[in-house]
Amino acid sequence: MARAFVSAPLPGDAIKRLEAVAEVVVGEVGEGVHGKAFADGAAEWEALVTMLTDRVDADLLARVPRVRVVSNVAVGTDNVDLDACRARGVVVTNTPGVLSEATADLAFGLLLAAARRIAEGDRMIRTGDFVAWGPSLLVGKRVSGAALGIVGMGRIGQAMARRARGFGMHLAYTQTRRLAPELERALGATWLEMDELFATSDFVSLHCPLTPETHGLVSAKRLASMRKGSILVNTARGGCVDETALAAALERGPLAAAGLDVFHDEPRVGPRLQALSNVVMTPHIGSADGPTRRAMADLAIDGAVAVLEGRDAPNRVA
Repeated sequence: MARAFVSAPLPGDAIKRLEAVAEVVVGEVGEGVHGKAFADGAAEWEALVTMLTDRVDADLLARVPRVRVVSNVAVGTDNVDLDACRARGVVVTNTPGVLSEATADLAFGLLLAAARRIAEGDRMIRTGDFVAWGPSLLVGKRVSGAALGIVGMGRIGQAMARRARGFGMHLAYTQTRRLAPELERALGATWLEMDELFATSDFVSLHCPLTPETHGLVSAKRLASMRKGSILVNTARGGCVDETALAAALERGPLAAAGLDVFHDEPRVGPRLQALSNVVMTPHIGSADGPTRRAMADLAIDGAVAVLEGRDAPNRVA
């Protein structure tokens, strides 16, 4: 029987389906492919079910000479060297589609929390600093009718756009390829060049993959071009943002606030961002509702089982 390594425990019963075709070893959260369980069986693994925290590169692949498939429990595959996998004939799969609504829910929640200073208000009450109501207490930014710029109008970006329309927001988006005209009309979204979108939006929300082209796209220059009092939301990947420049823009302007679910060096977060009261932060939980996480586990296991059984893998990216 084949041997498979699953980087961390998965919700639901997906692992049981993998156990029908392989001997399965499950790693520890926070260790994954860096842990002893992985190392002990490295020479025998034929399938790897990886998390976004697992770096799968040429060096790691050299340690697993029998591996046939890497099933990544994420939509993004920036943690996997796709070229290195192709060179070794290793199939790579991901988990698209099932997390779009959950991630858009969180993104819009971060937008509202940052705009209306919800986390600041929560802290104020918990620390006993709320002593009296006043007309200038925690005045935030209006969301209804504001201009939202979406970077990356894939499944998640479109789900974010649908939520924004319910608030009467004016939508613009940017990505390399424009949507079909009929989809633009259905979403009520206007395509703009990247720099124009940053300069003309009250809110900017990132929904793009991390690639060499998008690494650091939220630069000091683009942040400086944003409207006074604007807000950045990032539920994509931390590497898309220059966090040093972001901290400066939050300290001195023009940004009023930010809502961040992802960070450049997770799980570490820069002390400047941690010190700022106008940043709402969550620990990479965009897909963290029960049905979504179970669906992601199912898709990842589907990919591994298919390859081990000699079938075409669903959601193959390499």
